[in-house]
Amino acid sequence: MELEIKTSTVADVVRKDYRTAKVFKKYRIDFCCEGGKTIDQVCIERKIEPKELRNDLDSILAEEAPKMIAFDTWPLDQLIDHIEKKHHRYIEETAPLLKQYLKKVDAVHSNGAPYLTELYRVFDESAGNLAVHMKKEELILFPFIKGMVEAEKNGTPFTPPTFGSVGNPIDMMQAEHDAEGEHFRYMEELSNGYEIPNWACNTFIVAIKMLREFQDDLHAHIHLENNILFPKALELESHVLSPA
Repeated sequence: MELEIKTSTVADVVRKDYRTAKVFKKYRIDFCCEGGKTIDQVCIERKIEPKELRNDLDSILAEEAPKMIAFDTWPLDQLIDHIEKKHHRYIEETAPLLKQYLKKVDAVHSNGAPYLTELYRVFDESAGNLAVHMKKEELILFPFIKGMVEAEKNGTPFTPPTFGSVGNPIDMMQAEHDAEGEHFRYMEELSNGYEIPNWACNTFIVAIKMLREFQDDLHAHIHLENNILFPKALELESHVLSPA
């Protein structure tokens, strides 16, 4: 992959080879919510030496690549189904259990680790936000995108929606993605990078490992939407919408 530090965005790099997400994570660069920034820009903002980041990216790209899923080649309706079945269902199934574990850990260990109370509060808030967010996608945005896909397949006109343009709900969804990205950055800081103390009980260990896994899944989830689904939906809209 040809990589130009000044002009390539973080999303460009991750979209072409998802293994690079590990490098951005190492430098605490949020490749899903900061995907639109150039590598040069994030290096300046995070005070990262561009050559060092470039070397790390080149190293991982030089490794033999395993067979990867080319999500950017998928039809949008197929991509939506994948997002719902893999990422939305993951949140619905995992969040209640993780909340239960974090609440228990807070009750037992917060005297010795006061940050646990805040960790539970922030995750509880984020889980509630994500539940509402996913419903808006599944009931409004995703059906509209699927309708555009169907119209393009059939060559039929597609009437503009009451919300004006697909860009309006997309802007809202991206703002909500940014907000939850901030929540998880805050939780990572609170927990000192999801550190597990040597005195941690089994529930504490499981809770922190699950929280890290939850964040990783959310990053992959938001990457698919922000950097692949949404830009392609905006492009598709210009092809299929008939004048009001």
